Amino acid sequence: MDIRIWQLSASRHRYKADHFLGGNSKLETGPRDSDAMAAPFKKLEYLYVGTSDFERDLAYYRDVLNAQLVWNRTGFGARVAAFKLGAGPMVLIADHRPAPSCIPVYAVEHLEATVRALKKRGWKSDGGRIEIPNGPGYVFEDPSKNRFAIFENVRPNVFG
Repeated sequence: MDIRIWQLSASRHRYKADHFLGGNSKLETGPRDSDAMAAPFKKLEYLYVGTSDFERDLAYYRDVLNAQLVWNRTGFGARVAAFKLGAGPMVLIADHRPAPSCIPVYAVEHLEATVRALKKRGWKSDGGRIEIPNGPGYVFEDPSKNRFAIFENVRPNVFG
């Protein structure tokens, strides 16, 4: 790519950001000093995706996307398969989740300590404690009703 084209493209994006932000392209990013609070969660481990047709979607991820099937399990009345699509979290397709839906699932170091700290800041779980194959967790919603989950990975090699 010609560097002049890239520079023009970059200046257009800067213009769009300035226009969107009312002429002030300074974005609020929060404190950056060493006393700043650490990220509340450890790592995004899974994207928990609903399916309306498990076999069809299993074949799509495996055969069309050529994703690596890590495991495929049935238990507690549900079918769930884990795929590796690339760097980042595994994608779990689940027949007990509505389609379309996607719940980001984050690992935390110490579940109960994390929950206590979050509750002090007004956080509420959506129901009680849950269990996933890797360990205990909680589901919650943000104010816009986006669903998330956190869990403590007490069984990291549960499927081998």
